Amino acid sequence: MSRTTITRLSRKASQDRAALNHLLDTVHIGHFAIVGDDGHPAVLPTATVRDGDRVLVHGSTGSGWLRRLAAGAPTSLAVTSFDGLVVARSAFESSMRYRSAVLFGQCAAITEADAKRRALDVITDALIPGRSAEVRASTGKELAAVLVLGLPIAEWSLKVSEGWPDDPDDDVAGPAWAGVLPVVQHYGAPRPAPDLRAGIDVPASVRAMTR
Repeated sequence: MSRTTITRLSRKASQDRAALNHLLDTVHIGHFAIVGDDGHPAVLPTATVRDGDRVLVHGSTGSGWLRRLAAGAPTSLAVTSFDGLVVARSAFESSMRYRSAVLFGQCAAITEADAKRRALDVITDALIPGRSAEVRASTGKELAAVLVLGLPIAEWSLKVSEGWPDDPDDDVAGPAWAGVLPVVQHYGAPRPAPDLRAGIDVPASVRAMTR
């Protein structure tokens, strides 16, 4: 049995790569699992961004777990979207709507300067489209202080739960309400930094995020 085989609620398993891409393109918090030098497992949350057939992650060169990933330590990455509550007529049948992916593999460090700059721009623009063109480029010192890694999207599993309450007939005939409570996320009004100089308008990239 493959480690990507879903055994629990296997009917929710999906092999749809487009659905995986959509999840990775809309959820930007992932959790990397890794075993440290001391033999203890750890799960580390971090920003993740899809770039074609890989997932990009970045952080300080001083990060021990990132350095371990850069050295080729095996890892898994979990990315999950909580999409709603399935409100059944009993607590037992109640559940969640979600999309959850787990990727397995080894990361590769992106070290060439131009490739690293491009990867960092991809990360920036995935979070706020168009932002990289509005800010100054990273300095050589800043580039040297950042590790950028890519995890190939090669070995993965995807589980999608998007159904309605599945109540037994006796409960359906009863008085309890049932349905779905969707989760809706959006950005609020931009708040200027306390030290922002007067006369600087909210940039187009940030305005677009609030529409």
